[in-house]
Amino acid sequence: MEGATKQHFFFHGLPGREAEKSKCHFCQIRSFTTHAEYPITITNIHDELVLEPGFRFVQNSHLGRGVQRANDEFRVGCDCQDAEECQYEGCTCLDELEGSDEEPDEDNIRYRRKKYAYHSHGVKAGHLRTEVLESRDPIYECHDGCACGPDCPNRVVERGRKLPLQIFRTENRGWGVKSPVDINTGQFIDKYLGEIITPKEAARRRAKSDISQRKDVYLFALDKFSDPESPDERLRGPPLEVDGEFMSGPTRFINHSCDPNLRIFARVGDHADKHIHDLAFFAIRDIAKGTELTFDYVDGVEDSQNDAMNPATTKDMTPCLCGSKKCRGYLW
Repeated sequence: MEGATKQHFFFHGLPGREAEKSKCHFCQIRSFTTHAEYPITITNIHDELVLEPGFRFVQNSHLGRGVQRANDEFRVGCDCQDAEECQYEGCTCLDELEGSDEEPDEDNIRYRRKKYAYHSHGVKAGHLRTEVLESRDPIYECHDGCACGPDCPNRVVERGRKLPLQIFRTENRGWGVKSPVDINTGQFIDKYLGEIITPKEAARRRAKSDISQRKDVYLFALDKFSDPESPDERLRGPPLEVDGEFMSGPTRFINHSCDPNLRIFARVGDHADKHIHDLAFFAIRDIAKGTELTFDYVDGVEDSQNDAMNPATTKDMTPCLCGSKKCRGYLW
C-alpha cells in the first residue's frame, strides 16, 4: 500500500507518466468532479495489499455491447415550471410513484398532497421519507430532460454523491467502505456503477469465472420492472445486468451484512429507460462516522433464512462473515 501511494504522490506529477497515471487508482479518484468537496480515500493498515490492478474507478456506468438507451423520440420529461409545480401539480415524472402524504402550505391554512419520495423541507430535506425507506418501491425522479431545472428537490440521485467515502482494508472480509462523517437515516450514499451488459454476456461471464459466487458479488440484475406482460419488449425478457468487477465506483467495495445499514433502491429518471434504471444506496438508519457501510446481498430474496438452516443446501453455500447478531450463517 505504501509503495502504491509513494508512486502516486512522488512520480505521477512528472511528464511522461500518462500511461501509468491512467492505471493509478489514486489518480482516477482525484479526477472525479466531486473530489475536492467529497473525496474518496483508500487506506490499508493491516497488510501490503492494494486494490486489483485491473480495476478502474468510473463516475458513470458504461453501456456494454448490445445495450442501448431509448431513442430520443421516446424520451419524456415533465414540463413543470418550478419545484412547487413539480411537487403539487401533477408532475408526470411522479405518475407511477406509489404513496403520498400531506404537508402544510406556506400559510399553514390548508394541506396539499405531495408525491415526492423525499422530504423537501427542513433538516431532512433530500432524505427518503419513512414509508419509502421501509418499502422496496422504486424511486421516480426528475431528470435532465425535465423543464423544472437542476435545483428541483426531486433530483437527489441525479445530483450525485454528497458525502466523502473511504475504502479500507478489513481484518477478515477484504475491502470495505465507511464514511468519515455521520450519515442520517434516509440519506443518499451513492449509486452502484459498472458496465451494463446483456443477459447473454452476464451468463458468459459467470461461466468463465473460476468461482461463480465471486462473480455474483459484482453482478446486479436490473430486474425491478421485469414483467412478462409488459408492453415494453425490453422489460418482458431477461433483464440487463450491471457488472462492477472491472469498473465501478466506491460502492463496489461495500460488504454484506445480515443486519445492514444501507439498502439499494431502483431509481428511474426518464421512464423510457426503465430497463437501465439506477441502483441507489440509501441509509436505513443513522450511521456514526467511521462505521462500516453494509447492505444485504440477498435483500428481499425469500426463503434465504430457511436455506441457511437446511444441511442439504448449506454444504454448497458461501459462509457469511458479517458477525452481526442476526447473521444467517451463509450468503447463498
